[in-house]
Amino acid sequence: MQIDSNLFDILSAQAKASPRLRMNYDLRNTPEDQSQRMLNALEPGTVMPIHRHQDTSETVVVLRGKVRWLYYNDKGEVTNTYLVSPVSDLVGLNVPKGQWHSLESLESGTVILETKDGVWTALEDEDLLFSMLKKKKTT
Repeated sequence: MQIDSNLFDILSAQAKASPRLRMNYDLRNTPEDQSQRMLNALEPGTVMPIHRHQDTSETVVVLRGKVRWLYYNDKGEVTNTYLVSPVSDLVGLNVPKGQWHSLESLESGTVILETKDGVWTALEDEDLLFSMLKKKKTT
């Protein structure tokens, strides 16, 4: 399999057509692989919830386009922002395990590579910041 601009164009077209304005492409060999590897095409306006990964760090590299990467504290306050692009000094980040984060796509046709340890699992409510804050307010 080749990872090239043709694949990026296909994924970006699918992202534009998706109500979520993003589309991922699984690079694992099987769902049981012990690492997660995917391309994610992101269009401006896609909503990426503030979330964390409690059991793994996450490495993200922007292959095309530009994103604003955001880190948050437990109160939902922005603690750091980064502009990440393959044509800048900062092309990727390694997000520490447990760090609240999100991103904003700044250019149409943006594609990122994401990697994490372990098999894929859906995020739980405790890993979505606003779900966790809402739960704290009701208890």
